[in-house]
Amino acid sequence: MNETSMQATEAGVVDRLKPVKRLLVTQSRPADEKSPYFDLVSKYDLQIDFRPFIEIQGVSAKDFRKQKVNILAHTAIIFTSRNAIDHFFRICQESRIEVPADMKYFCISEQTANYLQKYIVIRKRKIFNGTKTATELFDLIKKHKTEKFLFPCSNIRRNDIPEFMDTSSLHFTEAVMYETVPTDLSDLAIQSYDIIAFFSPSGVSSLMSNFPEFKQNGTRLAAFGPTTAKAIVEAGLTLDIEAPLPNAPSMTGALDLYIKKANNQ
Repeated sequence: MNETSMQATEAGVVDRLKPVKRLLVTQSRPADEKSPYFDLVSKYDLQIDFRPFIEIQGVSAKDFRKQKVNILAHTAIIFTSRNAIDHFFRICQESRIEVPADMKYFCISEQTANYLQKYIVIRKRKIFNGTKTATELFDLIKKHKTEKFLFPCSNIRRNDIPEFMDTSSLHFTEAVMYETVPTDLSDLAIQSYDIIAFFSPSGVSSLMSNFPEFKQNGTRLAAFGPTTAKAIVEAGLTLDIEAPLPNAPSMTGALDLYIKKANNQ
């Protein structure tokens, strides 16, 4: 990059470093009033609004049957979220399917495994869980290669589990039981915010779906995670704030660093 281009780029960055007064977080309002977001409010005298950009809708039992998935033909279920658990047991109830007592459950984390007690007596069932990552879950699955696995999931999901099951030549069925859809944001004055913080590619898709004529102008966009950052760029928008950072592992930490600079504090 030549000196002129560098100066132009730097000037563009400076132009976008305007004071921040209003922030939109594309998630539900934190239940804990001690959330770091409220620290930002008092620290910088901000207005922060919380609004989920996506919502979960269950697939009806009628539409699920069109997938021709026989739940009882499987001996193990892979759960990666509470949503997956809720909608799996909902589909079973609506379809009048009684899950066998000897069904095995493989969960992404202990927290997810504990959530099963909402539907079953977990001390009487065979439940396996990692601590957080899919890799740990894969290690558990490898020890049970003869099982027939069912994976309840959303229409939008990561590829790591299907790819692992496919390359490992395991008996695996994917079942879409719920969908991630854009929230209706027609009442939102989207251009009134100085910063909009995103946490998933679906949130970015919701922005463009709700506001197809959206012009970014001086609105700064923040992204948590590389896939969200990529979605912003691929939408033809400018990414101003990216998290996590080495010195700011959270979205609130990255926002704090940016706002401090933008507001000259």
